[in-house]
Amino acid sequence: MSTPTEQLSASPSRSAGHAAHPSLWRSRLNDTSISFAVPLLIVIVWQVLGATGVVDTFFLPTPWEIIKGFKELFVTGELLLHIGVSVGRAASGFLLGGSIAFLFAVWTGFSRRSENLIDPSIQWFRMIPNLAIAPLIILWFGFSETSKIVIIAVGSFFPIYINTFIGIRSVDNKLFEVAKVLQFNRYKQIVRLILPSSLPNVLLGVRLSLAISWLSLVVAELIGASAGVGHMILFSSQSARTDLVFVGVIIFAIIGKLIDSLVKYLDRKWIRWRDSYRG
Repeated sequence: MSTPTEQLSASPSRSAGHAAHPSLWRSRLNDTSISFAVPLLIVIVWQVLGATGVVDTFFLPTPWEIIKGFKELFVTGELLLHIGVSVGRAASGFLLGGSIAFLFAVWTGFSRRSENLIDPSIQWFRMIPNLAIAPLIILWFGFSETSKIVIIAVGSFFPIYINTFIGIRSVDNKLFEVAKVLQFNRYKQIVRLILPSSLPNVLLGVRLSLAISWLSLVVAELIGASAGVGHMILFSSQSARTDLVFVGVIIFAIIGKLIDSLVKYLDRKWIRWRDSYRG
């Protein structure tokens, strides 16, 4: 049975716990408001400058004209068509490059001999810019869908490879000794030891790889594509439709941000055990 003193000492902690929730939500609301405040201010100033004639709307159309461009493409069905083609290409290239990168990272991460054999060549290829190798890929595969997917796959390969390799090599060596005592085979070591321990690095690699895949998509679609957001931007530029060029740029930004936010959400959900500084 608790004494009156204990009851008094416990009650403030309970009240503090209840008070913490509103303050937490208030803090999150303030953070969200701040993140939207700057873009909103830019849009307002942009609209005013264009509407008053301070800025030539041919070169920098107002936000309202860009919105009308969105509506025009959406009504005709072109918008969803181009987005679907681009997302499909980016996903195919990412899955191809990311899968190969993960397998190579596990191979070299597990074996010092494999690292000495393969890793120097991979690091050498990593120094070649994607823009420099794109013409060579087109020379090999032509202006086909394959060339675009390969360009994206090459860009998505290195972030996953490097971060997965670092994640494997960062696993505590004592855990491998425990795995040997438990007589884990290679498969069990990967599934029960390597993947859980290196998951933060793997997700970081996925996040960076998705971003580079989306950037590589622009390069791929600006070179001989007949559909896709990159093709839409190039065609609109040649047709002097600056508003539709901005529509394409904004689509790239929005989808890229959504993909990045999804990976960040998975990172928080799957790695709750990580005690890291959050600012």
